[in-house]
Amino acid sequence: MKNKEQEFLALIEANKGIIHKISRMYMDTQDDQQDLFQEIVCQLWKSYDSFKHQSSFSTWMYRVALNTAIVFLKKEKRQLRTSDQMPEHIPADDPQAAIRETQLQHFYRAVQKLERLEKALVFYHLENYSHREIAENLGISEGNARVKLNRAKEKLKTLIKQQGYEF
Repeated sequence: MKNKEQEFLALIEANKGIIHKISRMYMDTQDDQQDLFQEIVCQLWKSYDSFKHQSSFSTWMYRVALNTAIVFLKKEKRQLRTSDQMPEHIPADDPQAAIRETQLQHFYRAVQKLERLEKALVFYHLENYSHREIAENLGISEGNARVKLNRAKEKLKTLIKQQGYEF
């Protein structure tokens, strides 16, 4: 049992960036992001025995994390809340960090307005998945993945511009 737990914790540690990205894409506030992060880890542990090593752990983790995020939203019946406040963790002496954080805020605020499938497409794209891999993971054709991803990107640009941010 200890071996299984240690293996699981090592895999989570190595891939925790995936969980952070999904949490940030689906939840706006830091508290909600932390709650979703914990829920994803809990669901990963509960379903760890079903991981059959037919794909990489990260691929399996994406599927579980995305499904958990969707269920979490439904279960909690959360309304997306957006905030124009700057996060507290930006170093005051690094103007580039502040600019990057502002850009990320606009991006994530726009992503939160996308449909669930569009969020998943954008997430996989950000993780450098090919159109074929995206299609396989989402159960759609490669051509459909390509078209839907391009539409999601265009929608993101529009949403970001509506927030007053210019590229």
